[in-house]
Amino acid sequence: MPSHVDLDRQIEHLMQCKPLAEAEVKALCEQARAVLVEEWNVQPVKCPVTVCGDIHGQFHDLVELFRIGGNAPDTNYLFMGDYV
Repeated sequence: MPSHVDLDRQIEHLMQCKPLAEAEVKALCEQARAVLVEEWNVQPVKCPVTVCGDIHGQFHDLVELFRIGGNAPDTNYLFMGDYV
């Protein structure tokens, strides 16, 4: 795991709109994954998955999502936000 100095340097680099090296991005993603996977509210998701935004209880929007993406359980869906 990189030190706080490395992370501070990477943040400063990004704040100057300079890209990080691919290896640094991959390492940061892996470190974030290691932290997030331990959170109680993070659910495992089987890929591939179709991520859907809020449908706010709109049944016709749900039907349209299934029409475009395929029916469950043939297609995995992750609904973000309100679906009441």
